[in-house]
Amino acid sequence: MTTSAPMDPAARLVRLLIVDDDPLVRAGLALMLGGADDIDIVGEGTDGTEVAELVDRLRPDVVLMDIRMPGMDGLTATESLRTRPEAPEVVVLTTFHADEQVLRAIRAGAAGFVLKDTPPAQIVDSVRRVAAGDPVLSPAVTRQLMARAAGTGPRDDRMDRADRARQRIAALAEREREVAIAVARGRSNAEIAASLYLSVATVKTQVSRVLAKFGFNNRVQIALLVHDAGLLDDDGAEPAT
Repeated sequence: MTTSAPMDPAARLVRLLIVDDDPLVRAGLALMLGGADDIDIVGEGTDGTEVAELVDRLRPDVVLMDIRMPGMDGLTATESLRTRPEAPEVVVLTTFHADEQVLRAIRAGAAGFVLKDTPPAQIVDSVRRVAAGDPVLSPAVTRQLMARAAGTGPRDDRMDRADRARQRIAALAEREREVAIAVARGRSNAEIAASLYLSVATVKTQVSRVLAKFGFNNRVQIALLVHDAGLLDDDGAEPAT
């Protein structure tokens, strides 16, 4: 049984909506997440077609969304949801480590994904992190997904995507570019601050500026763009010029 740390009295409850067509999965998620003092499960859905109405009525901060559902799948629901103003964050549930469907969800604005066999404590932590504005992809998984993205489509399409990505990156100020590359390496705000000799508050401001310039929803989308531009080698380091 998962135990949760005592809740900070000043902390805000994370309002969570669970969407999965399997009642046993929903029950298991509700059991593990409901035990956390700082997470309030405001509702459950069984299909993507229910998401819009549930979000309007329940106003969740985070939606934990299964990918494969009848009627409307979680990908279509995520794409629709993330176009709305003040949309909740979305974490997709999957059984695959590097599924092209996960890439589609992230490009649509999902904050990341968790595997259905992830240990309960990590799923709880993932919800907390997403609510706090951090993606829930480890650097290793992010690189795996970026490699999948780079390898999809005809060669000419990949080259065009790289050219477009480089043009967009070129519009950034030097410090914004440095922060974007550090984000793509999977570094936290604190790690970026230490490596660039900045305050954490300044790093947060720079990340927000990059997101705004690109019209992105989360840091994983920054990482994908930096990768598309060819600014990272296979080990996550910026290539020599």
